[in-house]
Amino acid sequence: MSEVLPETDPSGPTLYVGQDVAGHWLVQDSDKRMEGRFVSFAAAMQYAQGERHAYHAAVVVAIEPLRPLVAFVPVAPSERALPRAA
Repeated sequence: MSEVLPETDPSGPTLYVGQDVAGHWLVQDSDKRMEGRFVSFAAAMQYAQGERHAYHAAVVVAIEPLRPLVAFVPVAPSERALPRAA
């Protein structure tokens, strides 16, 4: 079950705000093409509300844990990060 927030477009896509089982705050779109990870509910909700207009989407607070689309596995010591762009 989820709670739909006011001022949404029920005919458009949905942006879900919720936590995964590890407690990370996530924003995901209903088409599984976008995901953001945030430090708090407030930060996730602020992002979702800002993107709602661009996506013409409803914002829904997920009650069930979200399943991350991107793995949050730390980089192994043997792996090298890409150099930063200039």
